[in-house]
Amino acid sequence: MHYHLIGICGTAMASLAGMLQARGHRVTGSDENVYPPMSTMLEALGIEIMKGYDAANVAAPDCIVVGNAIPRGNPEVESALDRRLTYRSLPEVLKEEFIRGRRSLVITGTHGKTTATSLAAWIIDQAGLNPSFLVGGVVQNFGVSFRVTGSDYFIIEGDEYDTAYFDKGPKFMHYLPEVAIVNNIEFDHADIYKDLDAVKLAFRRLMNLVPGNGKLIAGWDSQPVRDVVASFGSKLFTRLETFGTCDEADWQARNINYSEGMTHFDVFREGSKWAEFQTPLIGEFNIRNCLAVIVAADAWGVERQAIIDALATFKSVRRRCEVRGEVSGITVIDDFAHHPTAVRETLAALKLKYQDRRLVAVFEPRSRTSCHATFQKTYVDAFAPADYVIVSRVYDSQRAAEMGGVLDIEKLIEDISSQNKPAFAVTDVNEIVKTLTDELRSGDVVAIMSNGAFGGIHEKVLAALSVRSPTVREGT
Repeated sequence: MHYHLIGICGTAMASLAGMLQARGHRVTGSDENVYPPMSTMLEALGIEIMKGYDAANVAAPDCIVVGNAIPRGNPEVESALDRRLTYRSLPEVLKEEFIRGRRSLVITGTHGKTTATSLAAWIIDQAGLNPSFLVGGVVQNFGVSFRVTGSDYFIIEGDEYDTAYFDKGPKFMHYLPEVAIVNNIEFDHADIYKDLDAVKLAFRRLMNLVPGNGKLIAGWDSQPVRDVVASFGSKLFTRLETFGTCDEADWQARNINYSEGMTHFDVFREGSKWAEFQTPLIGEFNIRNCLAVIVAADAWGVERQAIIDALATFKSVRRRCEVRGEVSGITVIDDFAHHPTAVRETLAALKLKYQDRRLVAVFEPRSRTSCHATFQKTYVDAFAPADYVIVSRVYDSQRAAEMGGVLDIEKLIEDISSQNKPAFAVTDVNEIVKTLTDELRSGDVVAIMSNGAFGGIHEKVLAALSVRSPTVREGT
C-alpha cells in the first residue's frame, strides 16, 4: 500500500513511517516543520518528505494518516475529504497493521510512560521474545524509538492525549491491551481534560478494555488509580495486580538505596521476598516504573533472572536525566519534565545522585499544561530540591490565555525566592546562557527541563562554558 502521512515529522508519526516501510509499504509524507532529528531519520530511511502542505501531495495514496496536530483547513485534509479518500489516525493504523492478533502490552500513566515502555522493550527482548515496540523517545539500548519483528509480542506507550481532529478520544483506546499498566493518574493536559475526574474517566475506559484472560497492573501508590479500580467493584479483581511502595500493594519495592551509581531495591510479592534488583535509574518514581515492568514481564512468563540481568543493563531513554556534557566540572543534563510532579521528582532524583553538589534548575513552560495557570502554586514546591532556579517565558501564552489563564512567571519567581532560594525569570534563551555562563562554577549540576527543543540551549550552554575564561570559580 501507499501510505501518506500528514505531519510526518512528529516523533510518533516519523516512527510510524519507519514501521510501515519496514512492513514493505510505500511511505511518503508532508510537514511544514521539517527539522532534525526526525527529518534526518526519515531521509536516512529514504522516505520522501514534501515540505509544506499542498493538495497535490495527496493525489493517489491508498491511505492518508492524519497526525493529531493537523486541523481542519489543512489543504491536504480538505482535499482528502472532498474526494472521499481513505484516511485514518495514527493509532488506528497501528492497531490494524501491527497490534491486532498479537499480544499487546500497553503502558500508561500521567508520568513514566516512556521510561517504563523502554524498559519493558529491553527486558522482553533480553528474555528472547523479540518484541516489536513503539516508544515516545529513543531507547538507548536499541538506539531507536521503534522496531518491527515477526514475533507475537508488541509493546507500546499508551498516550492519554487525543487521537486526531476527527477522534477526540485518547490514543490508548486503540491499542487492544492484553496487559495494561496504569502507573499513576494526575490531572494533566488541561487543554483537553476539564479536571481530574475527566482524566480518571479516560483511564477507566482503558481498564475496561482489558480482557478476562489479560492483566491490569495498577500503581497502588496513586490514590486516583485506586479510585478508578474501586469504581468497578469486584469485576476486575480476577485480572488485577497492584504494585508500589505501600504496604497494601501485591508487589512491593522495599529497602531502596542508592550507591556507586546504582539503585538497589528488594521486591516482595504478597509479603514474601521475590528478588533483589539493581538499576542505573534513580529516584523513587523510577523504582515504580521498574516494578510495573517486573510485574508485566512475570505475567508474560519471563524468568526472574532474565529480569534481574536486563534491569541492571538498562541505559534509559534520551532526554530522561540525560547527561549532555561536562565542561570544567560542570554537568549539563537534559530532561523532558514539564508537569510539576515530574519536575519535582526529577530534581529530587538528581539531588540524590549528585549529593553535595549545587543543583541549578532551568525550566521552560512549554507544554499546554505547564503554560496554564492551573499549577501556579504547585510549581513553587516542584522546585524545592533545586538550589538555584531560572524560569524562561511561557512558550505559548496566547494558547494558555484561550484556555483560561497563563502561568504567571513573575509571581512564580517571587514565591520561589521567598523560600530563600535564588530564582530568576529570564526570557531569552541566549540571555539564559549568558546568566549561566557568569554564574556556574565547578561542581555545579545544571538540569534543563522542557518538552521541546528549548532553542538548542543545551549545546549553547556547553559551547559557552567551553570558551569561557579558564578561571573557573570553584565550588564550596
